[in-house]
Amino acid sequence: MRRLGISVYPNHSKLEEIKEYIELAAKYNFKRVFTCLLSVEGDKEQIVKEFTEVISFAKNKEMEVIADVNPKIFNELEISYNDLTFFKNIGADGIRLDMGFTGNEESIMTFNPQDLKIELNISSGTKYLENILSYQANADYLMGCHNFYPHRYTGLNYEHFITTSKQYKERGITTAAFINSPSAHIGPWPVDEGLCTLEQHRELPIEVQAKHLWATEVIDDVIIANAFAAEGELKALSEIDPYQLTLNCELRGDIPSIEKKIVLEEFHFNRGDVSDYVIRSTQSRVKYKGHEFKPFNTPDIKRGDIIVETSLYAHYAGELQIALQPMKNSGKTNIVGRVAEEELFLLNQIKPWQKFKFNLKKK
Repeated sequence: MRRLGISVYPNHSKLEEIKEYIELAAKYNFKRVFTCLLSVEGDKEQIVKEFTEVISFAKNKEMEVIADVNPKIFNELEISYNDLTFFKNIGADGIRLDMGFTGNEESIMTFNPQDLKIELNISSGTKYLENILSYQANADYLMGCHNFYPHRYTGLNYEHFITTSKQYKERGITTAAFINSPSAHIGPWPVDEGLCTLEQHRELPIEVQAKHLWATEVIDDVIIANAFAAEGELKALSEIDPYQLTLNCELRGDIPSIEKKIVLEEFHFNRGDVSDYVIRSTQSRVKYKGHEFKPFNTPDIKRGDIIVETSLYAHYAGELQIALQPMKNSGKTNIVGRVAEEELFLLNQIKPWQKFKFNLKKK
């Protein structure tokens, strides 16, 4: 199951604000809460009180709560990896190890009687997971989650992100990564230049970041790293199909009704015999066989153009295509619209037989 999540920081926000945010996120079917103990300062009793109240509220909204920790926090709070009662007492469903131990300790944690999930840091790119599994860890209690990066230009490289995420997905372990809300400015650290896992996401609209993470097929849970995201952003994320890539597009004002129906209403998938030049969705040419598709807009083709072939192309008439690179137009090809500019890079995610659909871009 693919889920949405938010992040909250009790030591940086008022508890009532956090509760309002959790309630709002729950309204839009968010199912995870990330919280951070790494930057917590104060006495143990106060920490327990604040985090317990926040976690209890989230749990009542049927949201899973994972707390970010490291060995330093274990020492400061006098917690042993052999006894995770502290985290159970504050109500957490699991802990995320921002920095780990030697491998054996993590494996022991996966047998904790408190029934807590142990979430590992995916981003490090070492054989960390393999090491833990070599100590005969209980893999059913393992999860994986990437880091987020508040400093501009320090976010993950895409290839590294894919490689490290696959280590977890190939073993059936749930994965998570973070996206950045442009309207939110609260994180665990004072640096505020956005909070995201992938550097290329830092300036993108929030829903495009989420679409991309899910389209990679290596991430299950998408979590907003900074607080508090605007309600419009939460709503936009809740409307994304996590399993089928939906491309925002703009259509020509003079597009005929059948061509418009093909773009927005028909079921699309890329043919298995893929081309370097176009993504091809061919079922519409079968359904609308015999309809006359007249030429009405036939300029040269640019990457991201949405095409419906005319009847001048005989049995190709009615086929939908998305251009992957510039091409000369023979005069037989209608350009009926375009993929939104900020989503053009998502075309790289469409594999052979990949299912996809279009939504009109909101103005």
